[in-house]
Amino acid sequence: MGLFVVLFALILGLQFLHRRCLRQLLPDRWGRWISVALIALHLPVVVYMTLRLSGYATHGFALFLRPFSLGAMLFQVVTVINLLVWAAASLFWRFRRWWKHSRVSRLEDSSRRAFLRGSAGAGLGLLAVTSGVGAKAAYGEPEITRLEIPLQDLPEGLDGLRIAHLTDLHAGPLTKASTLRRWRAMAEREQPELLLFTGDFVDSLPQEIDPLVAAFMDFPAPLGRFAILGNHDYFSDPGPIWQALELGGISCLENRHVLLERNGVTLALFGLQDPMARDGRFQGIRFGPGPMPQDVAYQMPKNAWRLGMVHRPSNWNLAREAGAGLTLAGHTHGGQINPIPGLNSATMLGPFTEGLYRLEGKALYVSRGLGVVGLPIRIAAPAELAILTLRRAKNPAFRPA
Repeated sequence: MGLFVVLFALILGLQFLHRRCLRQLLPDRWGRWISVALIALHLPVVVYMTLRLSGYATHGFALFLRPFSLGAMLFQVVTVINLLVWAAASLFWRFRRWWKHSRVSRLEDSSRRAFLRGSAGAGLGLLAVTSGVGAKAAYGEPEITRLEIPLQDLPEGLDGLRIAHLTDLHAGPLTKASTLRRWRAMAEREQPELLLFTGDFVDSLPQEIDPLVAAFMDFPAPLGRFAILGNHDYFSDPGPIWQALELGGISCLENRHVLLERNGVTLALFGLQDPMARDGRFQGIRFGPGPMPQDVAYQMPKNAWRLGMVHRPSNWNLAREAGAGLTLAGHTHGGQINPIPGLNSATMLGPFTEGLYRLEGKALYVSRGLGVVGLPIRIAAPAELAILTLRRAKNPAFRPA
């Protein structure tokens, strides 16, 4: 609840500044309508979020407001771009005036307004181009990461195990059934032995799981299809999601494990429940205990090599506590939108943003995922389908950095 209060306060602050910006950019006769337009644009967001926080996200009126809320979120991007351009242009104009030691005159004020309008137009043009590129990255062919991971304690019988790791599909208004079917076809062509999902199947509503289950029904993975849920899967009652996945042949490993046999070796595959299970619907509704690594570790055979699944890479320490030699995670989207070169916005979620990490002989792989959340674009964070092959380290003393 506190998060949404902060979010609403931020939106109000941005729109107050944007109102001042628009008054300078638009003709004077439009000034009195700016406040009315901003209120009308953001009212659906306020009502929709209120319904969601009250547990009525699946109510018909809430579903009606949902696309309008998405439109208002997209407008926030325009707001931020406008404000940044306005601030940069205003600073430049003030520097120019200081450099020329000029005083403000009516003529200069008119020139300043024209300059700001031109700058805002250029900024919106850049936004349009960037959005087009970002939409192509979000909905084009995802990158297939084919990676071999050497592991020092991997049993010989598991050498060459090929895993398809899918995460953050976010089925819903921004990920359609046709896209899900395309992702399934791409994964199937890689012929993995094991299909693993690390959460965020849906955007926010349980019924959004149906086209995803239909798309991945009867996926040919000889060792099986397994999953854990992500934080978005707990935005409402996760029961229908669990049931649909199980009926579709995808077993949920929420604080559970399964034993798989390959070449005479036992693999213990386990999943840890997402902490969001303790705060379902953002109302403190308890759908589960959250991650329970000690309980899961106690249930598994001591001699079995362990592969763990968590949704958040920040829970890698819990997976290691349960004995995972390799842990798979998602959640970060690789930042999804990284406008500053060399800076991954996912660092706000923790130090593990994307790719392979190693610590004390254990490994973590964080996938950028396939879907999008909030905005239908990806910038410098292309969608990813990870195909991971486990390899036994040839040198017994092998210690990855």
